[in-house]
Amino acid sequence: MTGEASEIVLSKQDLREVTGFAAACAEMALEIFEADQPDDSRPRDAVGAAWEFARGGERGKSLRATASAALKAAKSADTAAARDAAWAAMSAAGAGYLHPLAKATQVKHILGAGAYAARAAELVAGDDRGVAAEQLERAVHHATPVVVDVLKRFPAAPGGGGRVGELIRLLDAGLRSLTESAILWRPSAVDARLPVFVQVGGLTG
Repeated sequence: MTGEASEIVLSKQDLREVTGFAAACAEMALEIFEADQPDDSRPRDAVGAAWEFARGGERGKSLRATASAALKAAKSADTAAARDAAWAAMSAAGAGYLHPLAKATQVKHILGAGAYAARAAELVAGDDRGVAAEQLERAVHHATPVVVDVLKRFPAAPGGGGRVGELIRLLDAGLRSLTESAILWRPSAVDARLPVFVQVGGLTG
């Protein structure tokens, strides 16, 4: 039917790699949430569930339940930075449910955790955009070749979405620009046999 998005082939290992990437990104912002809500473990639980799936667990109830709980934690946060940190955790738990549809909006499932984590760090630093750029560089460093390959199967990130949407687009562009010469061979969080990409140049926003 005209207007329908075509399907993209995604293996379970693809989903595990994407989820591991999202978990690594979200993990960087957990301390921001916990500084605001030290007795609330819901975002950390969501990141833990994401890691469990990324490292071989099943994609089941735990991911959905912890993602929902992290979303509720975001709503109870006292600061915007803590809210975005919890959103990063929610996005990590939800990354395993990336839909195999060639739609730009699906890119948010891959890069949302990294963008929310960068925004949380930016806010803590007094809205310093240089801090967000540094966080995006760190996110790029976490991306395995599988993550980059999966990302490139989808259209570029969509417009809109405020500052987080802008950060998604910056991260999207940075990852898509990587070449084989930008690979650094070192263990990744998901599979020690896979190379991890590092960014050549800088991401600014």
